[in-house]
Amino acid sequence: MLSPGRFSLLLGVLFGLTGMSTSAVTVALPQLAADLGITATGAVWMVSGYTVSLAVATPMHGRLADMIGIRAPLCIGIAIMTIGAATAALAPSFPVLMVARVLQGVGAAAVPVLATALVAARMEGRVRAGALGRIAGAAATLGSLGPTIGGAAEAVGGWRLAVAIPVLGALALPILYRASPSTGTGERMDWTGAALVAVAASGLVLLLQSPSTGAVVAAVGGVLLVVGAPLLARRIGRRPQGFLPRAIVTNRTVLRSSFAAAAIPASWFAMLLGVPLAAASWGWSPLHTGVLLLPAAVIGFISPTVARALLGRVGPRWSIALACPTAVAALLVGALGAAVGSPVLLGVAVVLVGIAFGVGQPAMISAVGGAVPETGRGVALGIATLVFLTGASIGAALVGGLAALIGIPGALCLLVVLPVAGFSALLIGGPDRAPAAAEPEPAA
Repeated sequence: MLSPGRFSLLLGVLFGLTGMSTSAVTVALPQLAADLGITATGAVWMVSGYTVSLAVATPMHGRLADMIGIRAPLCIGIAIMTIGAATAALAPSFPVLMVARVLQGVGAAAVPVLATALVAARMEGRVRAGALGRIAGAAATLGSLGPTIGGAAEAVGGWRLAVAIPVLGALALPILYRASPSTGTGERMDWTGAALVAVAASGLVLLLQSPSTGAVVAAVGGVLLVVGAPLLARRIGRRPQGFLPRAIVTNRTVLRSSFAAAAIPASWFAMLLGVPLAAASWGWSPLHTGVLLLPAAVIGFISPTVARALLGRVGPRWSIALACPTAVAALLVGALGAAVGSPVLLGVAVVLVGIAFGVGQPAMISAVGGAVPETGRGVALGIATLVFLTGASIGAALVGGLAALIGIPGALCLLVVLPVAGFSALLIGGPDRAPAAAEPEPAA
């Protein structure tokens, strides 16, 4: 069995691969569009389709882990991610590519929530805090290296090789199979609740993606959200121990930590998209842009130490609170760098947002995992990760959709509202809530 340090590093690499499924392929979109005979705007759908399925499937994996243990959902999810990536790399047409990318997202959704649930199940105290920091550090490092690795893969083997990178995740299956718990509560799945979550979450994510994908997507997302959200709220009221347990979705710590932390990936993805757009306007190649992001990759190596120290000294709530102003500084420095055409300022901005991500993500997991009973930890982390990934969608959508209208500096400045709101949310209310007992099901 691997040591806790090596084991958490492995999980962090897997986490990073799910992010690279977006960051590494964006540089290959022009070649992909030309090869498959579609427009550049149409090619963006392969990114959106993956993001939507990744966010929507996350709570499902968390709930399944609570019911039957972590082993099956995690290993099956990674296998599905691998199959989806391989199929996308071999796709003969864009429709086949889209189906494969959605499948890949459904499988990859197991990694963010169940990797962290696995750490929460196997480790305690400072060991857990250090492991969560290493996971976030590895994920941030690979995310920063994504454009460089994707550009290099495209140069060597075309867009198909860049799309196939997540296939490497299959190498971790033997280790994860042996290390993952295989028992859960044994309760039955609330499939109606799961379907309503999928409808409402799909509507929300599609609506957030609409600035970069158009009015039709906005209309579909709005309808799904308007229909799904009230029905989901009614379901939670009637089934307090259903797919979304009422004790978890009303837990102040879960809601506050998830909302505040979601501003961090919003800022992170905004920078990952905004910096290449700015560099491309200067005539830079994808590889040159990747070099600009390399200093942020270095941050990934030191962020576990920083996160562990902060979690031990001030706790998860105030660690998130420190990450939010750091994200604000990153967005403002990035906006200034894009406005004056300064690669140095853009590099500093990516470093700052990398620090915020390396602290905020493990702090959110620690806060949520410590606020709910062990039997509900999987679904709680699934909900928190859904909110977290929704933040990423907001950042990417706003920069991708508004950059052409108000410019990259304007889009980055607009995003400052999110970490400011997140910081404000952390100041509201009393201390974090300790795990509460589960609510009983109402009598039939």
